[in-house]
Amino acid sequence: MKYAIYQMDIIAGKPSENRGKVKEWVEKTMESISPDILVLPEMWTTGYNLAVLEEVAEENGQDTVPFLAELAKRFNVNIIGGSVANKKNDRIYNSSFVVNRLGELIYEYDKIHLVPMLDEHLYLEGGKKKVRVFELDGVKMGVIICYDLRFPELSRELALQGAEVLHVVAEWPTARKEHWHALQKARAIENQMFVVSCNSVGEYNNVEYAGMSMIIDPWGSELSVGKEQREETIVNDVSLDLVAKIRKDVPVFSSRVPELY
Repeated sequence: MKYAIYQMDIIAGKPSENRGKVKEWVEKTMESISPDILVLPEMWTTGYNLAVLEEVAEENGQDTVPFLAELAKRFNVNIIGGSVANKKNDRIYNSSFVVNRLGELIYEYDKIHLVPMLDEHLYLEGGKKKVRVFELDGVKMGVIICYDLRFPELSRELALQGAEVLHVVAEWPTARKEHWHALQKARAIENQMFVVSCNSVGEYNNVEYAGMSMIIDPWGSELSVGKEQREETIVNDVSLDLVAKIRKDVPVFSSRVPELY
C-alpha cells in the first residue's frame, strides 16, 4: 500500500487558496506517483488563525467533503482528509474526513482533546464521539488529530478494534518536536501498528510548525521522516503483513491483563 503525505505550508485564514494548493498537489502527485492513499494535515483549510474561524469555518463539511470526494473519485485514490474547522449546531469542531476511492465519505471524527497551549478550547468544541476504525481497501485503520497523540488510551482503543494503521494529522509546533517524534514511535511499538503522520510547516502568530511527517512501522522503525520547515511530499510503501507477524512474535494483546489495570 503506497502512501503520499502532503507536508503543507498552510495559508492562514484562506480556505479557497488552500483548496487550490491541495488540488494542484493531488493532480501532480497522482500523475507522478499514483499512491493508494493521500494524507493531508490538520486544519489545512484555515491553519491556526483561530480568531477568524467564526467567519471562515464551513458548515457540516459542505465545502471539504465534496472537494475531497471529487478528487478521490477522479483519481481512484483514498484520502485521509486531514482536518478542517467545521461548524455544527453553532459550535466549531476540528473535524477529520476520510473518503474512499469511490468518493464516499466513510468516516468523520471530531478532535476530542483540545490544546490548551494554543487556546483551542476558547474557539473550538471538543468531540463527543468515541474513536472507531474504518476500512480502506480492506485494511482496518484509525485517525486521530494532533494533541490526541498524547493520550495513549485513544490509540490503544483503535488497536483493540483491529486497526493496523494509525493516521495522525497535525499542526505540531517545533517547540515540542521531540515529543512529536517520541510519541509516534511509542504508539507504533506499544500497539504494533503502522503510524502514518502528516504535519504542517511554516509559521503563524509566532508559532513555528515542525514538519517531520513520518511513516513508522510496527517495530518502531522509521521508514520515512519529512524535513523540518520544508513543504514536501513524503512517499513510502507499507507492508501490512508486518503487523500480523509482529503481533504474533511479541503477543502483547494476549498478554494484557486489563482487569488489573
